Amino acid sequence: MMRKILLMCCFLLGVTAFCRAQGGGGMRRSPADQAGALQTQLNLSDDQKAKIVTILTAQSAKRDSIRTAANGDRDAMMQGMMPLMKDTNAKIRAILTPDQATAYDKIMQERMDRMKQGGGGGGN
Repeated sequence: MMRKILLMCCFLLGVTAFCRAQGGGGMRRSPADQAGALQTQLNLSDDQKAKIVTILTAQSAKRDSIRTAANGDRDAMMQGMMPLMKDTNAKIRAILTPDQATAYDKIMQERMDRMKQGGGGGGN
């Protein structure tokens, strides 16, 4: 009986570790992956993609510091994240053509709608 319980505990720990390793803990994509998705969606040039990777890398570092400073306080984290998101979106829009900026705005609106419905925001 004890052996079965021990085996079950080991199994659960293994599943948990596997899920975390597969990204189940945060589902965050790297700035390069995010820029690659935007390149596909918006038909970005390689130069535009490189600039967006730089912007998203800086945003990622700032986002991590905001999370650390908030220390689990969700309201404090949101207060820090909103200006960061607006600034990042403005910097990305400045790189895009008018048609790309329109498509980008649509993508961001769809992402916000999904977040409001509790479906997650994706990583674009």
